[in-house]
Amino acid sequence: QLQLVESGGGLVQPGGSLRLSCAASGFTLDYYAIAWFRQAPGKEREGVSYISSSDGSTFYADSVKGRFTISRDYAKNTVYLQMNSLKPEDTAVYYCAAAGIVPIQAILTPSTYNYWGQGTQVTVSS
Repeated sequence: QLQLVESGGGLVQPGGSLRLSCAASGFTLDYYAIAWFRQAPGKEREGVSYISSSDGSTFYADSVKGRFTISRDYAKNTVYLQMNSLKPEDTAVYYCAAAGIVPIQAILTPSTYNYWGQGTQVTVSS
């Protein structure tokens, strides 16, 4: 069974950091593009970051550029999202998603992705 499991969410003060993990079971992430999305209450799901399967190239939404870093650990079959300088507006449920083929114009479009995790809550508040 193909499964993605996110972890690492929690409550953090503004300016703090968290590292989210996306672990795969049942398949190897090496051959999949991975993206992180987030969804705040009452808002649409928003693409945050992407890492390719081929050359490891990355992409970030403007809202997180310079603060978030996506990376892969091939040995652990896991993708990470390091989040620094967190702001209250980063509060959301964060999801990782995987897809085999991702058109360049749709790398942060939710419908591009076939496999999703259950999400992990990130709350940024003092």
